[in-house]
Amino acid sequence: MLIRAYQPSDSKELAELFYRTVHTVNAGDYTKEQLDVWATGRMDLEAWNQSFQQHYCVVAVEGNTIVGFGDIDETGYLDRLYVHASYQRKGIATALCNQLEQAVPADITTHASITARPFFENRGYSVIQKQQVVREGIFLTNYVMRKEKGLPVHH
Repeated sequence: MLIRAYQPSDSKELAELFYRTVHTVNAGDYTKEQLDVWATGRMDLEAWNQSFQQHYCVVAVEGNTIVGFGDIDETGYLDRLYVHASYQRKGIATALCNQLEQAVPADITTHASITARPFFENRGYSVIQKQQVVREGIFLTNYVMRKEKGLPVHH
């Protein structure tokens, strides 16, 4: 597996990976209605590309396939972290997170899904608060989580 910097030509493939991952990996923790408003399939690729370019964004590649991606902004907000449904539990999210966390000096915060919460807890993140996000009138539960720099990573 190779981890490389994001390129604008990746945006369509990342949008598709995001959609498929949400609708498969997160399906055990969220209803179909929730998944449909989280990942609608109607993606503004130009806006998506711009947000990746404004953040530090890395892509995991296996052969010719993008198998995961993540991005973080300069304040330490880890925005997105998604791994292809067929490549779960192979250390890809860990490798991506290692890169992203090292990219900023600040404490790291993220809004973790129910599905992702245990992954972040194992990395030393703590839940600051549980929240309900409203998308198109539908409520989605997630967790504001923080990792303070200088804390050891649990393996």
